Amino acid sequence: MAADNLRGIFLMLVSMALFAVEDMFLKLASAGLPTGQIIFVAGVFGAPVFALIAWSKGARVFSPAALHKAVLARALGEMVGTFGYILALATVPLSTISAVLQALPLAVTMAAALFMQEKVGWRRWTAIAVGFAGVMLVIRPGMEGFHPQALWGILTVAGLALRDLAARAIPRDCTDAQVSCWGLMAVALLGVLMMIGQGDVRVPTFAQSAMLFGAVAFGTIGYWAVTGATRTGEVSVVAPFRYARLVFAIIIGAVVFAEMPDVITLSGSGLIIASGLYSFARERARKRTLSLNATVG
Repeated sequence: MAADNLRGIFLMLVSMALFAVEDMFLKLASAGLPTGQIIFVAGVFGAPVFALIAWSKGARVFSPAALHKAVLARALGEMVGTFGYILALATVPLSTISAVLQALPLAVTMAAALFMQEKVGWRRWTAIAVGFAGVMLVIRPGMEGFHPQALWGILTVAGLALRDLAARAIPRDCTDAQVSCWGLMAVALLGVLMMIGQGDVRVPTFAQSAMLFGAVAFGTIGYWAVTGATRTGEVSVVAPFRYARLVFAIIIGAVVFAEMPDVITLSGSGLIIASGLYSFARERARKRTLSLNATVG
């Protein structure tokens, strides 16, 4: 088990580094290409990869399960989250949107308590409140240095929280590859709708094409790595290392985009990470207690 956990931690760190590089390519591409076009490319090139994976395992992409209400809800969350995330990447510092995104586990816990009757104690509610206070510090509404575009990050977290909650209700006979393919197909549809709405499609230069290819490649490999991480090690051990993504984002932001987060942003990020780690620890302790009680009983 220790060896599996170490391998899971390694894969999680690799995946977070890959996702940070993906974000770098997307941000670079957004400087010269319409956001709708970027979203379309991410979906239309990513979906076939997972369709092939599903096909190799004997699963069909075009099946009635694709219209299951939980699958459709997950696809809607994927669309909303992607829409907000690409717009945020295009307009705010990389470290800012990455910091806000780290509040996703807290948002999922809160939504599960409010809408799915999941039991959450006062300690985790306190952690959620502290985490969202950290988000407010990062975004700093009404304060000097406030970027209104950073609010796209809140929309991103809301959309991805819906995606993750809906995923819990998807029938277990649906494979990860099928679900990922359906989500990316929805993202491609969003890109088409945005391109129609924006009325702006451009032929990418060689450099822009390379950026888009890099985003798709690093994002796809990152997904493979994070899936392997969660399936190899214990989730309670591996999941906290997701926060390494913020570290990689800060480094890339400083080196590539000359973005240096200030003390307030770093303080807010610290609150988000600390509250998230505490929430993970409380959940792990709760499951251990339940397991012991079940054994004694």
